[in-house]
Amino acid sequence: MSRIIVDTGPLVAYLHADEQHHAWTVERFSTLPPPFFTCEAVLAEACFLIARYGGNPDDLLDLVERGLIQVSFSLSDEILRIRELTRKYKSLPMSLADACLVRMTELCTDSVVVTLDGHFRIYRRHGRKVIPVFFPASIR
Repeated sequence: MSRIIVDTGPLVAYLHADEQHHAWTVERFSTLPPPFFTCEAVLAEACFLIARYGGNPDDLLDLVERGLIQVSFSLSDEILRIRELTRKYKSLPMSLADACLVRMTELCTDSVVVTLDGHFRIYRRHGRKVIPVFFPASIR
């Protein structure tokens, strides 16, 4: 099975029952084998949004503590490539979190990103390669 890389949107939707894509995310996560991988930038965004919507960011941190979500990325080690990506996609613009996830797919070519962000249809790894993604049909 591919390494599952998770973006901010699905993490927020999973923990926020009123979020539009909550049911899709719960179903998707139930069919994929943990652990799910992400980066600290995604966790920071997700904790902020969870709190903004009245949730408890500690619920997300609990998933990390239990090992269901693993942080497997070092920005310090990958800063040059991250800066290349954010410059390349500055017209979107590309967030730091998105750049980290794209880089994670470059480092682990047998990976798929679970996202609610349509920009992942535009982003490319290693210049031209499409990034495999799972997202709801409504995102297309």
